[in-house]
Amino acid sequence: MYENYSDILKTLDSNSHFRTIKDFTGKDEKYIYNGGQKLLNLSSNNYLGLADNKKITERFLDTTGTEYSFGSASARLLTGTLPVYKELENLISELFNTQGTLLFNSGYHANVGINSTLAQKGDVIFSDKLNHASIIDGMQLAQGKFFRYPHNDMSALEKLLLRERKNFKEAIIVSESVFSMDGDIADIAKLVELKNKYNCMLVLDEAHAFGVFGQKGLGVSETLGLINEVDLIVGTFGKAIGSVGAFATGKKVLIDYLINKARSFIFSTSLPPINIAFSKWIIENELPHTYEKRQNMLALGRKFNSRSHIIPVIIGENDKTVQMCDILYQNGYFTLPIRPPTVPAGTSRIRISLTTEIEENDLTKLQEILKCNITG
Repeated sequence: MYENYSDILKTLDSNSHFRTIKDFTGKDEKYIYNGGQKLLNLSSNNYLGLADNKKITERFLDTTGTEYSFGSASARLLTGTLPVYKELENLISELFNTQGTLLFNSGYHANVGINSTLAQKGDVIFSDKLNHASIIDGMQLAQGKFFRYPHNDMSALEKLLLRERKNFKEAIIVSESVFSMDGDIADIAKLVELKNKYNCMLVLDEAHAFGVFGQKGLGVSETLGLINEVDLIVGTFGKAIGSVGAFATGKKVLIDYLINKARSFIFSTSLPPINIAFSKWIIENELPHTYEKRQNMLALGRKFNSRSHIIPVIIGENDKTVQMCDILYQNGYFTLPIRPPTVPAGTSRIRISLTTEIEENDLTKLQEILKCNITG
């Protein structure tokens, strides 16, 4: 009965592609503990070191006490909305100076809901080839059509728009700002130019930039002064903010439309009130004091030839990538092999993810190991 699944798993294993869930014994802002070993954590999205900071957790709980429960037990449109949910949505709208905000349970929920909802029959999405799987899944669920343009190739996108835009009613351009597996940054100014020129909406996923880029930590669009040129911005609380959940912020008509049509929002039990309160508390009390640390982290990324805090070390073959991670593990570094379908075939890599707690001297030995083993 299960022979086909077993055969697929055997094939994955033989191609160094089999995944397992790690069983860690603990984490803090900088290290992860596994099998009695203390490892520098280079595979986390905990960019500001907030998620595992016990002092921050204690301060939050001292402030809130038992005010918030650990379960909502309902969807937002039923009884799953308390004042703190609206307070967080209003806070995001105020920070971005947008017309409205809607919370989602995760970045995946947000991207699937947005991309499957906005593109109705007769509509079209133009998506960067390296956009996250959640965006791709949303497009595949949509009633509209979608095209994927070569990564960050604005000339190719314009040719596609010139050829196809006239054939559809609504058109959406969707892109990440900081690409999660490559660490590079979209040409947002050009995306804005093209969306205006060809009468499109622009949806920008700032998941890996929110809490990292910009004076206030709002993302790359803040850095460029283009927030109000983007129709819908997606951000998460589960990365730099160290909490859980996500949001979409932008034009009121789009927010109202998502409330009424996005199935990933309508049919999900809302996050526990205490998590919503924690996200709000972090944004109000911790994020404003991180600018210098964030700048130092991005400067460290630039020393490794990255435009962001994400540094891809492309090795190519699955087995060699797994072997490299094992070598780094034995030397005190926790990294993970990133393999297809997360990245294109032949580009398996180690994704080094910096946090504000990591210093340059933490990576000296790692540089030597990589240089020795990759270049020989």
